[in-house]
Amino acid sequence: MYDRILVPTDGSDYAEASAAAALELAKTMDATVDVICVVETGPLGSVALPGDTASADDVLSERGEEYVTQVADRAAELDVPVTTAVREGVPVREILDYADDVDVDVIVMGSRGRGGISRMMLGSVTEGVTRHSGRDVLVVSSDSDPVSTDQ
Repeated sequence: MYDRILVPTDGSDYAEASAAAALELAKTMDATVDVICVVETGPLGSVALPGDTASADDVLSERGEEYVTQVADRAAELDVPVTTAVREGVPVREILDYADDVDVDVIVMGSRGRGGISRMMLGSVTEGVTRHSGRDVLVVSSDSDPVSTDQ
């Protein structure tokens, strides 16, 4: 039924829970998992951080690499084939574009993630992906126990 599963991550507990669900589904379906982290770029992205030569975008991209690597490491432990990507841009658009680019069968996402007041007012990334995707989207409920990142 599903040969290729996309799981976006932002490093939150809810993204970790959705990654665990995606990996379990992939193991059951003998599917490949694509893990993506989208770094939101902004007007301050190219500004160097105080006392550092790295820009804010560079730091966020490094953090995104860490997030996808964590999921990829768990996939390797389960013998699930995995591909990772870190993209810059608007999360909903980048997730949908990636899903189209690699022709995934399903997108597995948490119902909450990193964000804040602006995210609540504008709507969540999960809501945007669910609303605009022509693909199946499996939403892992925020009522589920998030996976601890202290493992």
